[in-house]
Amino acid sequence: MKEQLTSYHVPVMLNESVEGLHIRPEGIYVDVTFGGGGHSAAILNRLNDKGRLYGFDQDADTEQNIPSDTRFVFVRSNFRYLYNFMRYHQVDGRVDGIFADLGVSSHHFDTKERGFSFRFDGCLDMRMNTRSGRTAAGVLNTYTEEALGHVFYRYGELKAARNLAAVLVRARNAKKIETIEDLLELLKPFTGKDKEKKILAQVFQALRIEVNDELCALKEMLQHTLPILKPGGRLVVITYHSLEDRMVKSFMRTGNVEGKMEQDFYGNVYTPFRLVNHKVIVPPEDEVQRNPRSRSAKLRIAEKVAQNEGGL
Repeated sequence: MKEQLTSYHVPVMLNESVEGLHIRPEGIYVDVTFGGGGHSAAILNRLNDKGRLYGFDQDADTEQNIPSDTRFVFVRSNFRYLYNFMRYHQVDGRVDGIFADLGVSSHHFDTKERGFSFRFDGCLDMRMNTRSGRTAAGVLNTYTEEALGHVFYRYGELKAARNLAAVLVRARNAKKIETIEDLLELLKPFTGKDKEKKILAQVFQALRIEVNDELCALKEMLQHTLPILKPGGRLVVITYHSLEDRMVKSFMRTGNVEGKMEQDFYGNVYTPFRLVNHKVIVPPEDEVQRNPRSRSAKLRIAEKVAQNEGGL
């Protein structure tokens, strides 16, 4: 089983993440990004017979990694529905820790049919849930020029977003953009050898975020952690790009992704969390060498405080 999990996805900052959850053997925990199951396996190893772990994933491919363990409950869903399912399982307000690894798994990047990587040719899919939703090809061939430009600018932080959108719209009028090779050919004027990988990564990131509505889903999931976690419960999140990291950082500091400080009648600042690590945790150099895909990872940990402890 361990070999299967590792081949599917190498868990990033495994020890740091599990330590951050401060696991109680009889506690209730949620891994909202089950994926290859590596982090879930490490959490289960620290639970006793009374402990419980709920694992969320919307991707059918992850179901091959479900452990045969009575303490584990698999939830076939996007983590944006966290509150609904925790309420269904009657554990809302009683969860001791929630973990999220927001990175795309090695399985997704290395399976050419999924369309997540520009290393392979294939269909422009990029759906985390292949059972529903629009594909990257659908976005490229149906969005208006303005909407496409917005996607590339906001989610890919591309300076040439508008020009890129204009080129793609002109091209699709002559022939649909259906494969990764089609897209790469159209991107050539925007990439040079010195920045090719960076530009391609930004374009593919932008499309993936849009296809899967990742930032809205993340916002909803984060908001749902508040009524689910018990006082003293931990929220542990690994991010991989600045857009999601800013949201997580703001949420842990203020209780909302916008970073707006709330004050009571007397001007006391309210925050539902206590930061466990004031300085972001990054992978050690030896881990980056073993797993280069971990190089952009950032780990943040916060602990929910009791209501009467929120004022500073």
